[in-house]
Amino acid sequence: MKYYLIAGEASGDLHASNLMMALKAIDKEADFRFLGGDLMRSAGGTLVKHYREMAFMGFIPVLLHLRTILKNMKTCEEDIRRYRPDVVILVDYPGFNLKIAKFVHTELGIPVHYYISPKIWAWKRYRIKAFRKYVDRMYCILPFEPAFFEKLHYPVDYVGNPSVDSVSDYKEKRAVPRETFLREAGLPDKPILALLAGSRRQEIKDNLPTMLKVASAYPDYQPVIAGAPGIDPAYYRRYIGSRPARIVFGKTYPLLQHSEAALVTSGTATLETALFRVPQVVCYYVTAGPLVSFIFKHFFHTPYISLVNLIAGREIVQELFGARFSEREISEELARISRDSAYRQKMLEGYDEVIQLLGAPGASERTARLIVESLKA
Repeated sequence: MKYYLIAGEASGDLHASNLMMALKAIDKEADFRFLGGDLMRSAGGTLVKHYREMAFMGFIPVLLHLRTILKNMKTCEEDIRRYRPDVVILVDYPGFNLKIAKFVHTELGIPVHYYISPKIWAWKRYRIKAFRKYVDRMYCILPFEPAFFEKLHYPVDYVGNPSVDSVSDYKEKRAVPRETFLREAGLPDKPILALLAGSRRQEIKDNLPTMLKVASAYPDYQPVIAGAPGIDPAYYRRYIGSRPARIVFGKTYPLLQHSEAALVTSGTATLETALFRVPQVVCYYVTAGPLVSFIFKHFFHTPYISLVNLIAGREIVQELFGARFSEREISEELARISRDSAYRQKMLEGYDEVIQLLGAPGASERTARLIVESLKA
C-alpha cells in the first residue's frame, strides 16, 4: 500500500520514522512519500520537503512566513493528489495538518489517520469539530487522552507512547558505557548537567543564555548542550561565548543516560528526561511572562505544561515559565534537585509513577497494525 506522512518537527520525524519501519514490517509492499526529516528519509521512501522549511513557531514568525507556509501547503496538496496514497498519516503539527486533512477528506476522499493527537485538551478545543469532519482515525499517545476525547464523543485509540519505545530500544540495544560516551564526546570525567534548550532557533535563543548563566554557578557540573538536528554549531557558539559548555549532536540519549541533572524546555524532552530518571528543572521563556502566566492560569484547560506533570496529574517537576522564568528561580530549583537527596528521590519516585502509567513499549507496532487492519477492512 501507499502511505503519505506529514511531520513538521524533529520529534515528529523521530516518531514517524519508527511508525514507517513498523508499517514495513507488516506491509512488505509499503511505499512512502512524506514531508519530514532525515530519520524518515533513512526509513525509506521519498522526502518531498524537509521540516526545516516548515517549522515556524509563534504568531509573528508564522505571519512573517505566511507566503512560504501557504506555498508549502499547496505543494503538499498537489503532491498528494498526484501520488494518490491509500492513506494520509498526519503526525502532530496541527496548524498545517488539519488544513491538509480538510483538503484530503473533501477533495480526494482518501482516509486520514492522525498519529499523536494535537493537544486540544490544553487549548483550542474547538478543533474537535475538524477532527470529527476530516479525520477518520485518531491514535493517542498520552494515557489521559481517551477519557478526554470520550467526553467530546470522539472515539480514539490509545496506542502507548513512542518515547517509551525509543528510550526502551536505546537502553536495550544501543546504550553506551560512560567512558565511551565521554571519550567520543571529548568530555572530561566530571558530573554532567544536560541542557536541552529546544529544537527551534527561537527556543534556543530564548532559553539557552539563561540556562548557561545558571550552569556557570555550579562549577561541580560540566554543562553539555544537546544539539538539535538542523541547527548549526555556530548558532550555539553565539550564546556560549567563552563559557566552558560543550555541544553534542545526535547523542541526546547517551547524554541523558550519563547526566546527573538537566535543565529542559517543555515538550517531548521533559518526558524523555523522566524516562532516563534524570532529575530536571523545566524552564521555558515566553515574551511578556507575567501576562502569559495570567492567560495560562485563566484561559487554558490544564494546570501544567510538562508532559511529566500532565501524565501524572500532579506536580512532579517544577515548571518555571512565564513569570517564574528567571535565573534565580531556575538556580534555586537546580540546587534542590542536586543537593537535597529526599527531594531528588521524591522526583524519581514520581517518574516511576509516570512510567507505570505509560505502559509497555510497542506504540509504533500497535499503530501500524491498526492502520493496516483499518485499510484492509
